[in-house]
Amino acid sequence: MTKLTFSSKTINAGSNAKTVKGDDEYLTAIMYLAPFKLSGVGNVCAMAELAKCHAPCLNLAGRGVFSNIQKARIRKTKWYFEDRQGFLDQLFKDADKFHKFCEKHGVTPAIRLNGTSDIRWENEKKNIFNEFSDTTFYDYTKIGNRKTKDIKNYHLTWSYSNADKKYSDMAGAAKTAGMNIAVVFRDDKFPKKFLNWKVIDGDKDDLRFLDPKKSIVGLKAKGPAKKDRSGFVVDT
Repeated sequence: MTKLTFSSKTINAGSNAKTVKGDDEYLTAIMYLAPFKLSGVGNVCAMAELAKCHAPCLNLAGRGVFSNIQKARIRKTKWYFEDRQGFLDQLFKDADKFHKFCEKHGVTPAIRLNGTSDIRWENEKKNIFNEFSDTTFYDYTKIGNRKTKDIKNYHLTWSYSNADKKYSDMAGAAKTAGMNIAVVFRDDKFPKKFLNWKVIDGDKDDLRFLDPKKSIVGLKAKGPAKKDRSGFVVDT
């Protein structure tokens, strides 16, 4: 199948090396913002300091190393904070265009709103999950108490870190909430089990909503994470 690409002001598809692995059936559009406090106008990653994930963030992996990409993410993040309504209006327009694009090309649309952020989109008054109820949304999150249980088309995978015991102890709550747990390992020699759950290879594709329940999603350290020694990256 020919590689599909979709571009808009807020979400894009086809440029992420991992998400394209699932494109025979699904096409995933991702929104990349400037993570943590990088934009200078607000924090889009509430648990970053506790989890120590702001330094090894995937923000600088792949195409993220280019200065024009970083500037674009900062501009977009400032837009989100300074003109929330205008930003959401554009996001809804782009999501609609993406849905029609997928229909035209015979693929199933999926959207990740938090490519390099951890925003509680479920708290926005303008509810994108209701508006696009036939689109699957999914994200990684470090916020274990997000109120998404009743949102049937939004799948969250909790992201583990052992940088601080206060954070790693939240794994139990994430399990209770029914989330799978993503763990970044030093290399691709994943253990068979972690936290008493079976480890699956999360690098085969990005379609986390298709993962078996009660799974540890193993991910190989990428970008700056390769040198991380904070505890965010787990040694096997």
